Amino acid sequence: MANMETIGERRIGTETPVSGEKCEFEGYDVLLLMSETAKMRNLITKRGTLEILIPLCCSTNPVRHKTFKQALKGFSTRTLSNRLNELAKNGVVERLRYDEIPPRVEYRLTTKGVELVESVGDLLKWMRKWADVKGEMKAQIVMKP
Repeated sequence: MANMETIGERRIGTETPVSGEKCEFEGYDVLLLMSETAKMRNLITKRGTLEILIPLCCSTNPVRHKTFKQALKGFSTRTLSNRLNELAKNGVVERLRYDEIPPRVEYRLTTKGVELVESVGDLLKWMRKWADVKGEMKAQIVMKP
């Protein structure tokens, strides 16, 4: 590939490994970026992740574990705990633990998490825009007086 240089064992370049065309992420390690993208995609597509993120984005206050449990019907405590731990491990949420009796644990979005929720919102808008153009046009026609 042209425009590639080697840094240690990694190749850094301005061309995508798939098309060989100039990449918008010039200066980034494209293979690393693709790997990180895959990790984040795997996390946000797991059952429960978006259901956890939405309540957090709609509140400036931290949300307690038990509040999630009450709101997310059909989720086991284990699944909820695993997902919250994965989000915390990936820097999407911050876990706040208080030494109280009974123990209190709260979660809030980090800056990374806020940006992720905004990006997911943009993706949902894009999906809605392009999902069924004919259906949207029908709805507009029906709604006119």
